[in-house]
Amino acid sequence: MRYPNGIDEEFFFQKRAPAKRPDWLEVAEIRFPSGRSAEEVVPRHPADLAWMANLACLELHPHPVRAEDLDHPDELRVDLDPVPGVEWPQIRQVADVVHEVLTELGLKGWPKTSGSRGIHVLVRIETKWTFDEVRRAALALAREVERRAPGLATSKWWKEERRGVFVDYNQNAKDRTVTSAYSVRPKPDARVSAPVNWKELAECNPADFTLWTLPKRFARIGDPHAEIDDWRCSLEPLLELSRQQEAAGEGDAPWPPHYRKAAGEPKRAPPSTARTRKPLIEVARAEREAEAVAAAGQWKAQHPKAAAHLEPQDVLVDRMRGRSSPWYRVRINLEHVPARLRPKAPGEGKPKA
Repeated sequence: MRYPNGIDEEFFFQKRAPAKRPDWLEVAEIRFPSGRSAEEVVPRHPADLAWMANLACLELHPHPVRAEDLDHPDELRVDLDPVPGVEWPQIRQVADVVHEVLTELGLKGWPKTSGSRGIHVLVRIETKWTFDEVRRAALALAREVERRAPGLATSKWWKEERRGVFVDYNQNAKDRTVTSAYSVRPKPDARVSAPVNWKELAECNPADFTLWTLPKRFARIGDPHAEIDDWRCSLEPLLELSRQQEAAGEGDAPWPPHYRKAAGEPKRAPPSTARTRKPLIEVARAEREAEAVAAAGQWKAQHPKAAAHLEPQDVLVDRMRGRSSPWYRVRINLEHVPARLRPKAPGEGKPKA
């Protein structure tokens, strides 16, 4: 992600390496599910990172593959994404359950803060499984975590169904990426996505890790993930768990938008589009996530009686994909608000021009 005018101004995603680039810069051709492809930078040296920094690249989002084998991931990624209102202690609780499940199945997880509100757990794996198989293993893990921590964790894809911390299995679909370790996030305190060990995760706060504190910490303790490549785990235990879940009636789950319909995938539509629709209203659209969150707060202030009945998960801030940058949609689920107190969506009921 590039921020040419700073974190408070416009930013954009750039996957393709610029046509004008140094001759020594290595690239690899990535093919996307859409059928398109792009040459992307393969940073192997400090000079590569310096070159990207000079282009105002703030966050780096690597694919879970090596340039030598682009079809077989070497990493399963567990992305713990809290719904609004969920605090850090609950996210850590869910991370502990992830650790428990992985350990029982003989896999080693390496945790890091996301640099925002969540936690990532990385699992190095042998490069013998496809993207679809890795995603299916991640789905099995998400469902097992949800089973062990009901109310705290969820594997539900649709935001209106989520409660607690979403274990985002779809981050393992091809072309999906997460923020790299040591990436600086676009936050006022220059927060960093920091690798930690499990003991440190139980004691830390994401705000502990910033552009100013990480260099001193690294000089003191080194990289907590320095040995990650020494642990190549097998996916077979998770795939066996997946087969057990499928035999019990739990088949595939929804894929992200823009992916082809998968065999066995359920209807790719949120429950609110069914006959018994949830009473969702759209209240704002914004270019930045902070603006969307502020808009949700303004709506609550304008409708305090309705807002008093909302649960944290009733405020849906959807990240929508634009051509080169995202935009954000704010929806409010009014199912917990008495009918007589439900406000109309902005513009609803007004005469058309």
